[in-house]
Amino acid sequence: MTKFRKLGRPTGHRMSMLRTMVSQLVKHERIETTVAKAKEVRRLADNMVQLGKEGSLCAARRAAAFVRGDDVIHKLFTELAYRYKDRAGGYTRMLRTRIRVGDAAPMAYIEFIDRENELRQSKPATPQPPQRAPMDPWTRSKLCRQYAPPKEEKSSGNED
Repeated sequence: MTKFRKLGRPTGHRMSMLRTMVSQLVKHERIETTVAKAKEVRRLADNMVQLGKEGSLCAARRAAAFVRGDDVIHKLFTELAYRYKDRAGGYTRMLRTRIRVGDAAPMAYIEFIDRENELRQSKPATPQPPQRAPMDPWTRSKLCRQYAPPKEEKSSGNED
């Protein structure tokens, strides 16, 4: 497994907490948690949506081994997979909200994007710059010499 934040918990407790949080995020599509936990949940939730988009039996078994609840798996492989079929990644958004009163921990909402009642609208996709045709090396060399300043010759002796 890849490197995770420790979050001040033993491994079993940490993985159980993250599995539950990912399941609740898929179920409710928005949860409030601390910023550190939200960053970890974001990684795992994006992976689960990717498995849902894949749609194979192997992907369903891998998702079922992680998330909790048949309704969550069904939502991953039907609703979320259909919603994000054209998106290449970045299915979740983290919005910092407040400082928690008891321990001054920074809190954040984590939510799926492109849904109803989202806290902030998605930015429109930035258009890609047009692709330039590749140049052959000789033409490129001529263009580089054209813009380079002329070299000055250094004189070795004094000419008075």
